[in-house]
Amino acid sequence: MSLHPKTPKDLMLAPVAAAIDANLQRLRERTDDAAIEYELTLELNEPARVDDRAERAARVLALALRDVELHGWDAAVTDDGAAIALTGGSVSLELALGAAAQRYVGPAAVAV
Repeated sequence: MSLHPKTPKDLMLAPVAAAIDANLQRLRERTDDAAIEYELTLELNEPARVDDRAERAARVLALALRDVELHGWDAAVTDDGAAIALTGGSVSLELALGAAAQRYVGPAAVAV
C-alpha cells in the first residue's frame, strides 16, 4: 500500500527526513557516550551545561536539525530516546538515533 500526500507539507517529508538522517549518521558512527559528547560539542560549538536527560536529548535534536529546513514539520526526541519523531503532516515518521546515541540520551523518567 502506498501513501499519497494529502497536503503540500507532506511533499517535503522525504527531504526533511533525509537531511535529518544524514545529520544523525555522525552520531551512529560513535560507540560510546564520550565520543558522542565530543561530536556534539564539536558540531554545536558548545559543551554541555548540565548532565541530564533533557539536555542530552536537546543537544542530539539540535545536531539532528542543524542546517535542516523543516518546512512546517515538528521534530522531537521520542520519550524512549530511540528516535527523532517527525509530526505535523498527514503521516508521522520516526528516524532511529542508533544504539549508542539512544543509550546516551536515555529513556524519559516514568511518572509514578
